[in-house]
Amino acid sequence: MKDIILSLLVGALLGAVFKLLKLPAPAPPVLSGIVGIFGIFLGGIGMEYVLRYFAK
Repeated sequence: MKDIILSLLVGALLGAVFKLLKLPAPAPPVLSGIVGIFGIFLGGIGMEYVLRYFAK
């Protein structure tokens, strides 16, 4: 849980810095981009399980 809170705080801080510097946010601006990132994460986890299964 500590990692999640720390990630949220760092992300909020970076968002504020980017806004102050008038730069675009380094994140997908739409829901489909966020879902895509989540899909990449799930794919990585899934491949871990597949590789572990065949490594037995």
